[in-house]
Amino acid sequence: MASNEEKPAAAAATTTAAVTADKENASSWKDSIYNPRTGELMGRTASSWGLILLFYLVFYCFLAGMFALTMWVMLLTLDDYVPTYRDRVPHPGLVILPHSLDIHVNKSDPMKYALYVQHLESFLQRYNDTEQEKNELCTPGDFYDQEGGSMEKKACQFKRSFLSRCSGLSDTTFGYSEGAPCILLKLNRIIGLKPLGNPYINCTAKTDTPVQMQYFPREARIDKMYFPYYGKKAHESYVQPLVAVKLLLTKEDYNNELSIECRVEGSNMRNTDDRDKFLGRVTFRVKVFE
Repeated sequence: MASNEEKPAAAAATTTAAVTADKENASSWKDSIYNPRTGELMGRTASSWGLILLFYLVFYCFLAGMFALTMWVMLLTLDDYVPTYRDRVPHPGLVILPHSLDIHVNKSDPMKYALYVQHLESFLQRYNDTEQEKNELCTPGDFYDQEGGSMEKKACQFKRSFLSRCSGLSDTTFGYSEGAPCILLKLNRIIGLKPLGNPYINCTAKTDTPVQMQYFPREARIDKMYFPYYGKKAHESYVQPLVAVKLLLTKEDYNNELSIECRVEGSNMRNTDDRDKFLGRVTFRVKVFE
């Protein structure tokens, strides 16, 4: 058996060994980050780190160069004036102004319809007669072809005054103050579109009793001279032809929600696609309060 003197000596030796092991572990952990004896950082020398960084620098510069070359080649195939692909939307949609499918008007409260009036007035600024007189006087009934020549195309005049009682000139409230609101309709722009026939807008009310309407310009026709459209950059001064419909409501129509459907008729432009309710047609609701 070990004597009492031998036990403290053995315990001291064990403690010393444990402290030495802890120091070695701490030194080993620090050396894994930076070893002052070999000059290694995280297991690699400065030259090794330099070679790795050089490799990735060259690699990513090569990828960036390939991307830039690909984009440059792709941009060479694009035309600034004409889209490369334009077959996804062969037929135009029909849009109404003001931009609301639910139009509620209190004719005795100007604040209730002020937003509609402001929207129409702002939109028609480009149609002011002074602006449109800068454009061309075209021949009605004929397409205004401008193929070849300058890439900058001329536009035909569509004066605001063509809308008569819905122009906002003689009646600055566009009929909203008298309970006979004006609704403007336009076709979406499609480059190169040449509709066959003689397109016009026809609106009907989905009610038991017919609603009287008045169209501007006459017969709600969209003249061929406003086609084709050559694109935003080539046709900067172009404005879409408009058709205004004035709802001549009576007291019997007030306080009732009227559903109105407008369609493009008389041409090959589609207006019966069940998958797109705005293709060549639009349905909106009007309610006028006294």
